[in-house]
Order: sequence, then C-alpha cells, then structure tokens
Amino acid sequence: MATDVKVPALGESITEGTLAQWLKKPGDAVAADEPIASLETDKVTVDVPSPVAGVLSETVAKEGDTVEVGAVIARIDESGKAAAPAEKAVETTATATPAAAETPAPREEAAAESEPDQITTLSPAVRRAVLEHHVDPTSIKGTGKDGRITKDDVLAAAAAKDSGAPPQPEAKAPAPSPAAPATPARAPATPGDRKEERVKMSRLRQTVAKRLKEAQNTAAMLTTFNDVDMTAVMDARSRYKDLFEKKHGIRLGFMSFFVKAVALAVRDVPSVNASIEGDEIVYRDYLDVSIAVSAPKGLVVPVVRNAQAMSFAEIEKTIAEYGKKAKEGSLTLDEMTGGTFTISNGGVFGSLLSTPILNPPQSGVLGMHRIEERPVAIDGQVVIRPMMYLALSYDHRLVDGREAVTFLVRVKEAIEDPTRLLIDL
Repeated sequence: MATDVKVPALGESITEGTLAQWLKKPGDAVAADEPIASLETDKVTVDVPSPVAGVLSETVAKEGDTVEVGAVIARIDESGKAAAPAEKAVETTATATPAAAETPAPREEAAAESEPDQITTLSPAVRRAVLEHHVDPTSIKGTGKDGRITKDDVLAAAAAKDSGAPPQPEAKAPAPSPAAPATPARAPATPGDRKEERVKMSRLRQTVAKRLKEAQNTAAMLTTFNDVDMTAVMDARSRYKDLFEKKHGIRLGFMSFFVKAVALAVRDVPSVNASIEGDEIVYRDYLDVSIAVSAPKGLVVPVVRNAQAMSFAEIEKTIAEYGKKAKEGSLTLDEMTGGTFTISNGGVFGSLLSTPILNPPQSGVLGMHRIEERPVAIDGQVVIRPMMYLALSYDHRLVDGREAVTFLVRVKEAIEDPTRLLIDL
C-alpha cells in the first residue's frame, strides 16, 4: 500500500514553495514523521515529514521544482523493505560469471556506482562544490541541521586537502576512481579565461529583492546620521561581562544596549515605531524589534517581542537563540513576522557607514556600524575615542526630520551615558 506525501501548510498567505533538497532517496527506509525533503519558502526552510513508516518508493518532484501546498511530491510504500547493500552485493556475485568473479573489476564498478548515489543526496550547491573540488563527501562531517553537509564544510575540506593536512580517518585514498570520467578534469586556466556561472535565485533571495524594491517604491525614504562615543558602554561591558555571564549564562553584547536605547527613544518619538495602514497611522505602546541576522541563505530578521519590557539578559538570550536557529535554518514564520522597528548591525562585517533600507510596513530602521578610534574634541581637547556612526532611515511620510534627529540624539545620549537606561531618562 502506497501513501502519498503532500506538501504541508507553509504558513499564512504562502501557497507554494521550492523543493530545495531530497533528504531521502527511493529505496530508503523512513520512519513516521521523519523528514524526507526540505522545502524553501519566501521566508524559511521547512522539512517535509513522512506521514507513515515504510520505504520511499517514488519521488514525484525534482529538486528546484516549485510545488504548491497539498501537491503530491513522493509516495511511501508501507509494506516495502529497504534494500540492504549486503543483499545487493550477494546478488551481484551470484549472477556474475566465474571469470568475472575472479577479477576485482565488478567490485570496483559497484563502488563507483555508489558514489554518485551519495552525491545526489546533497543539495545542488553542495553537490556542485563536491564535484568541483573533488572532495569525498563521506569523509566530511556536516555542521548543518541534522548533520547535513554545507557548502562551507566542503570548502573547508578542500582547503585542508590542498594544504596537505592529514585526511580524516574515514577519508579514502586519493587513488583514481572509475567514476572520475563522469567529472572530466578542467584544463589549467589561462590568463585570458573568462568564466560565468548562472545560479537560479533562491525563493528567499527573490522575496528579499521584491520587498526591498517595494520599500523604495512606496515609502519616502530618508536617512539621517549621527555618531556615538562607545567609551561608556565598552567600559561597562568590560567591567561586568564576567559577572553577567556567570549569573545569566550568556555573554553581554552591544546589541542589548542599543535595543534598550531604542525602547527609550521611541517613547519620546513614537512615530518611528508607528506605521501607515491605508489612510491611518497605527501607533504602538510596545516595541517588537526585528534584528537583522546573517544566515547561510541570506539575511533574515527574527523579532524580539516586547523588547521594552525585557532585561539585558533576556534580550541577549533571545538574540543568541535566533542566531543559532538562523544558522540551522530552523526559524519559523511566526518568529520573523510582526516587527515594528529594525536594527541592522553592519559593523560586524566591517561597515563604516551605510544607508539601511526600510522593512515594510515599518517606518524606521537603525543601522549600526563598526567601532573605530577617531580623534574628537571634548572640553576643548582633542582625544582619541572609540566612535561608531549611526544611521536612521525613516519614512518621511510619517516621520519628520526633527523627529528623526531627536530619535537619534536620544539613542546617542543613552549609549554615551548608560545610566539613563536604568533611571529611565
């Protein structure tokens, strides 16, 4: 008896997704609720579980196909049994001629045929990297979700191989394989070679591009700048980071200071935390901060909800949890929707200055940048201080220039004198 595997509900207003990767191949045994495929939607990657236990008898869709919610993508044979590699080897030996059994060629061919099967279980990007760098995927320990191999894992293995580092215990000897003709060696590049590679945009990247262009087309975006002296925050962090980590089990970072500073500033300038809906302005007495996080498949913005009521430790723990989920690709739709204001920290990548783009329907986004020692004049003296540029992009239809500048000044005051965060000034 065969049971259809259908695309599950992917969230509100999402009707289709892209089949990113098959986690199982036909003939594999699967348990009930075990993931057999990975789907990429506009915002997140979700696993498709098997509805029953059995054997994956057929895959209807291919990697890269767009599939609608409710569509059949595979079938599970509940009465089937997975084919054991040992049984296959016995059958091959039994049917082979005596002359063939005396030579090692059949075993070599069987080994060569098994390697493409292992490669086809990888994602397209990983598979391409494996073939390009001639790395044995069975010798790589995956760091992705459920131990899956990522492209970074392949590149690291290739770098170790090129540097002459000793191979891992399970690595195969670099002897020529019969499978090599399937991937012909590339000729040495000449100075005049010009190469191109076409890669289909992921659904997430398409959605990001669409939303960013929508923000430019619909909002009257303007950016105002200020700089902030990070001395006080850095001193406080240096003084209390060990006690903070010992008590709360999480490191004290800069982001919690900025989240608290934004929560304080929007009380004085509520329009930055508001939004336009039709011909109405929606003001909020709460702050749900979208924190821009870099993930393997692009930028994602999970939401720290009710940030105005959270402690420094609660903010740091929430951000750390979101960062871990972003790397694993396990963020849910609920965790990435509903933000009222965004903070983006380009400084972690070395950015000195930028003009961040709004995340509709939000009306404000704060851009943080790298901390750089610069000469500044204080009390008539030129001193060296750790300075950071801040950028506030805002919707000028709702936020006036005076309000934008006032908001940035409030953030600057709170960061340069963190005591304000404690006594609510």
